[in-house]
Amino acid sequence: MSQHDDENEKVPLMQQLLDNPFLLLFLGVMIPMIVYSLWGVIDILTIPVAK
Repeated sequence: MSQHDDENEKVPLMQQLLDNPFLLLFLGVMIPMIVYSLWGVIDILTIPVAK
């Protein structure tokens, strides 16, 4: 293969996503925030009601 063929080769979608540092930063902040928020809501909802 020549270099010209390599330049026109389509980059896989997963590689495009993982090559984007801002997307990785966003996901690295948002995923734990969502998980811990849901965990907190579930924890609050499972507390028994005081009598």
